[in-house]
Amino acid sequence: MKKIVCVMIMYLFKWLPVKQNKIFIFSYYGSQYGCNPKYISEYLIRNYPGDTFDIVWAFNQLANKQHLRRIRKVKTMSLRYFYELATAKIIITNFRTTDLFIKRKNQYYIQTWHSSLRLKQIERDAEDSISREYINMAKNDSQKCDLLLSGCQFSTSIFKRAFWYEGEIFEHGTPRNDLFFQSNTEMKERILTGLNIPLDSKLVLYAPTFRKNESLEVYNLNYQLISERLSGKFGGNWIFLVKLHPHLAAKSSQLAGGEHVIDVTSYDDTQELLTIADVLISDYSSLIFDYAITQRPCFLYVPDFEQYTGKDRNLYFHLTELPFINAGSNEEMAGKIQSFHPEDYKTALNQFLASIGSFEDGTACESLAGKINEVCFGEKGRKRYAAETV
Repeated sequence: MKKIVCVMIMYLFKWLPVKQNKIFIFSYYGSQYGCNPKYISEYLIRNYPGDTFDIVWAFNQLANKQHLRRIRKVKTMSLRYFYELATAKIIITNFRTTDLFIKRKNQYYIQTWHSSLRLKQIERDAEDSISREYINMAKNDSQKCDLLLSGCQFSTSIFKRAFWYEGEIFEHGTPRNDLFFQSNTEMKERILTGLNIPLDSKLVLYAPTFRKNESLEVYNLNYQLISERLSGKFGGNWIFLVKLHPHLAAKSSQLAGGEHVIDVTSYDDTQELLTIADVLISDYSSLIFDYAITQRPCFLYVPDFEQYTGKDRNLYFHLTELPFINAGSNEEMAGKIQSFHPEDYKTALNQFLASIGSFEDGTACESLAGKINEVCFGEKGRKRYAAETV
């Protein structure tokens, strides 16, 4: 019944005029202020006069978003939410939209997706392991989409084959990865101060993905052992930041305890955590490809490799094809940290980034802003943007 009412509201609002400079944005269905939508939004705010764009963000919870400036905020699924969605010229998100988004013919939908490159197979490539409900939603979403962002040539080939999409692919990098090309000293100090971490600490971020069977056994990383080996190899006092997948958020207290271990699962912006981390430990998460841009050490803790690839998802790359060091046990991980060779690792990283045809150069937001300006204001907007960026 609720769905029927929502659809009726959307059809009612479709008769209202579209506001040419309004941009409607949400990330992970309104659960956070982060990922690609955040970085596009903040670039527009920083680089255009305040009245150029009317930026509206949708959130599930508004109470903890009051500090955000120069954007208007609406609660998801409210009457105002549907009004703003129906009257926006541009819609930006990083995940599939549901059938409650009824796109109008003069609206423009930008699908940023939520990774620059995937290790786990997705969409049509993983059709046997995802639900029919999701497949139908994905197909419908692709029909609405006007622009799809790609971080590398390898991702473009995946999208053309597996995304049920035949429209324009924007090959200018991933907006959230522009952060890695900037000076972030002040941001690091802000984050460490907020987490009560000494500014001279070394940080290792543990950010694994989820498993279908919801087993917690595979997250048995020995924080103390790994911290000791990192200290022995690289020096300094190490602190673990543990960022679990949203599917595991309710269980984070079981997986992120101990001395010098901080649970940052609820931290909105994973990209900021990647930026300040001196080392990343992950598994099958796409975050490893974002982190590769930093050239810092990345290790994969994969004690369930055979089980995961057999029951969860097939992978686009075998682990041996990746530049990242992988281990199947705590003892193996400790040993590979000890024998880590920075120059060999960087050589492998650069070879891999070249092989996938990376588009990342720190200008993804700038390129997309030009496209947005043109969509909103036509030829006039294109010329104005060209003049401003000379």
